[in-house]
Parts: sequence; C-alpha cells; structure tokens
Amino acid sequence: MLLSASQVKFRYGISRMTLYRWERRGLLRALRTPGGKKRWRSEDIERLLGMEVEAREPRTVLYVRVSTKKQAAYLRDQRRRLEAYARARGWRYEVIEEIASGVNERRRGLRRLMNMARRGEVARVVVEYRDRLARFGFEYLRAFFESHGAEVVVLGGPETGDVQREMAEDLVAVVTLMAARIYGSRGGRSRARDGAGTD
Repeated sequence: MLLSASQVKFRYGISRMTLYRWERRGLLRALRTPGGKKRWRSEDIERLLGMEVEAREPRTVLYVRVSTKKQAAYLRDQRRRLEAYARARGWRYEVIEEIASGVNERRRGLRRLMNMARRGEVARVVVEYRDRLARFGFEYLRAFFESHGAEVVVLGGPETGDVQREMAEDLVAVVTLMAARIYGSRGGRSRARDGAGTD
C-alpha cells in the first residue's frame, strides 16, 4: 500500500522529517506519483519498524506500558505478571512494551498493535489495567480490537501507587497542553491586533 507522509504519521506515528532522514540514509525509497508527490510503501516502513509483513497466525499480545523511565521497575513487574498469566493458560504470546503517557495518541507500540490487529494477527490483547491501553477512550479501542476478531482481557486487581501517581501526571499533562493551546492562540490574536495599522 502506498502512503503519503500524513498517512504514515497517522498510521505509524512517524514524522515527515524521520521519513526524509531514512531516505537520506538509504533505508527507505520514496516513489513519485504522476503529479510528483512522494509516497512510501507500508511494507517498507513496517520492515524498518521490525514488523513482519507476511500473514501470521493470530496470537496473544501482552501490552505493557508506563509513563516515565522512572517507572522501569513497575514495567518489569507488569510484564512478569502478564507473562505468568499467559503461560498459565498455555497461550503463545508476544510482548509489546513502551514508555509513553496514556494520553499520547501517537504511541508507536499501540500503533503497532493496532496494525497487527488489522492484519488479523491478534487473537487477544492482555493488559493489567484498562488505562495501560488508554487513559481515555478505552471502550473505543476495545470496539476496534473486537471488530478485528481480537478479545481484550483486563486482569484488573488493586491499582498500585505507581498507577495512581501516573494518572495524576497524565492529568497535569492534559491541563498543561490545553493551557498552552489556549494562551498560545490568544497571544497570536493579540499580536495580530497590535500589529494592525502600524504602517
């Protein structure tokens, strides 16, 4: 499948600058449309990201996530618990783990998981808590995976202090982002007003 730079960013979370850098290094080759626009093969990008392009038998995917590098110990514990759960049920599994905020919509690991589901490679997604998959919009993701034949399994259990602290950090990140957008747009309007009629 041929993709534009904006489609690559939406599907894989890869910026235009990264595509151009890969091109310069000879890792990726762009094709040109009759109108001269650049397009990239999804197969080439997935190969660079370490995804297997050929169809594979559906398997269990254990999705493990924390927000910051400081939580590396919790990441390891989370993975250990999910692996024990999968082994106890005799599931063949693969682990996707990443360090990224639960409100980040451009998580590479999550995009990889969604693309695997689109290709019919996922039988079930296992997470420790709902917010490991997404801080907000969990039910939308569940509906997406189920529409591609993948069950979503949430282990649940009592949340640790790490999870509660992470939730507070994510909420602060959301408020900070919204404030920056609001005050940034107001600043732009006031500069435009101040600059008007100063010829």
